[in-house]
Amino acid sequence: MAIRILVVDDASFIRDMVKKHLRERIPGVEVSEAADGNRALAALKQKRMDLILSDWEMPNMSGEELLRHLRAQPDGGDLPFIMVTSRGDRNHVVKAVEAGASDYLVKPFTPEELLRKVGKQLARIGKIPKAGPQAGGQGLAAESISVLTGGRGASAPEPVRNDAPAKSKKLKGRAQLRVGNRGETLRCVLRELSLEAMTVLCQRSETLPRLFDPVVADIEPDQAGAPSQLNGYIHSLQAGETSPNTQVIRLIVRFVDQDSDKQEALTRFLN
Repeated sequence: MAIRILVVDDASFIRDMVKKHLRERIPGVEVSEAADGNRALAALKQKRMDLILSDWEMPNMSGEELLRHLRAQPDGGDLPFIMVTSRGDRNHVVKAVEAGASDYLVKPFTPEELLRKVGKQLARIGKIPKAGPQAGGQGLAAESISVLTGGRGASAPEPVRNDAPAKSKKLKGRAQLRVGNRGETLRCVLRELSLEAMTVLCQRSETLPRLFDPVVADIEPDQAGAPSQLNGYIHSLQAGETSPNTQVIRLIVRFVDQDSDKQEALTRFLN
């Protein structure tokens, strides 16, 4: 039977990102989604889940309220539940544990951190995924199983932490970022680009973007064939220079698009 995971978050781009990582790394996984706790409960009535990944801060019914409701049910006491939040202070962690959380994941997190947390909980209930034929024994799925199980047969990739994306291509050009629903447009200098992310330098403004703000990126380098309207989110934000008075900010935008045409355009451009 396939592994079933429910992803609960009011931000659609976060759900898309988590679903993408899970489907890429766990062969045959069934991923469902819900925008808040109430919809999560409705989804749980439709089918039994093996694991829940839920954001803490949500409208209508928060992750904590969802967790406490589940733990109060006769069949909800052992269901693995990973709480996801942007707050990592000790009091917040203790509160999640007291509510019955199986584990805790702090935003922003890497795909490898996500997989390790998920793998730990799946192992606890005896549901370790098996590499399918598409893994080829040594491919992405096989590598991911090693990350999930903590095995040593294949080395897990090093997580990228607030730094330039791995296997990126250095470029000189321009990019435009449309941030969230605020109508703000940032004109940036493009520094690095990969299939997963882009690194840009932008002029500091009165209203800075925030971590996990959704963005639409248009790449405008000094050459033809640049992809545009790439959907993503702000993964990293830091000063572009060592001075506290710097007027330059350095952003990493991670892409969440699953549009095959956009992926092909980006691949052609990088090659």
